[in-house]
Amino acid sequence: MFLENLSPIAKDLILIVGSGTLSFLIALALTPWFTNLLIKYKIGKQIRDTALSGEKAEIFSSLHAKKSGTPTMGGLLVWGVIIIVVLISIVLQKYGIITYSLFNRKETWIPLFTLVTCGILGAIDDYINVRGIGKNKGISAKFKLLWLTVFGALGAWWFYNKLGFNSITIPLPNAIELNVGWLYIPIFIFIIIATANAVNFTDGLDGLASGLLILAFGAFGIIAYTKGLLILSALCAVISGANLAFLWFNVPPAKFYMGDTGSLALGATLGVIAMLVNQVLILPIIGFIFVIEALSVIIQLTSKKFFKRKVFKIAPIHHHFEKCGWQEWTIVMRFWIIGAIFAAFGTIIGLLGVLN
Repeated sequence: MFLENLSPIAKDLILIVGSGTLSFLIALALTPWFTNLLIKYKIGKQIRDTALSGEKAEIFSSLHAKKSGTPTMGGLLVWGVIIIVVLISIVLQKYGIITYSLFNRKETWIPLFTLVTCGILGAIDDYINVRGIGKNKGISAKFKLLWLTVFGALGAWWFYNKLGFNSITIPLPNAIELNVGWLYIPIFIFIIIATANAVNFTDGLDGLASGLLILAFGAFGIIAYTKGLLILSALCAVISGANLAFLWFNVPPAKFYMGDTGSLALGATLGVIAMLVNQVLILPIIGFIFVIEALSVIIQLTSKKFFKRKVFKIAPIHHHFEKCGWQEWTIVMRFWIIGAIFAAFGTIIGLLGVLN
């Protein structure tokens, strides 16, 4: 009776905030059990001693040797809780307790499929790392790129042929829809690969990636709601809630790590959501730190290959500051602050075209 008397906006907010809160509480409750499970089965991180360029990662190993053996694959908890909340919503809708479930063909099928598919890739990589299989202690960068390219191509085909996406929104006060035709397909593939890898690169310090992901999904949740995508907005809240609980235990010193099963899955999902709300041009603003992290790796690899010299002491850039003597929590907090500023700025820009 109480809910029936509420305005539509109030009902929407209850769904969004309630979903995010439920996700947070479930993840918070499950984390102690989950970390004990990781410890029991010795799912501990092995510090990689080989860089992307194939060289010995001596600086990285020296900086993070103390973290070897810390439980990893925490991403399983994050997207596992997201799936649990989605399933709960389906049951609640079936019995008429809520109007909508979070499993919606138009809004959430593709993000959820992305989360699980790329999470599997990350889980395989983490497992290989934990067991110390191979000289790289993980899946090679080329194999990850191939997997993400194939997945991105399938997603691009679905968006272009099945959903009819063929334009990019230029976020201005009077938004312009730029029809890019078949070029939408390579753009989509690039966004998935770039976002997944950028978040993966950022996940190198305790709490850094998870804090920035909370901001990014929160920003796109707001934009999704203003575009009438209520269920997608609620899913963004669920993802942020699960990450917030993860962050509770991941602040320095971290009790466990997200691993590739979290960073690759959440990064790719963020890219898909940006494409789904047709606001991909503000993704580099909302995810500014992710972009800087990825660029630092590209610049470093390019400089070493063609000029035989380093631009940074070590890449990604958060490790550069770490090598310069900055405390880990100092880097994380300052990157969060910068990330929050750009996430707010990107949200405002994104809303200009929606609300006008």
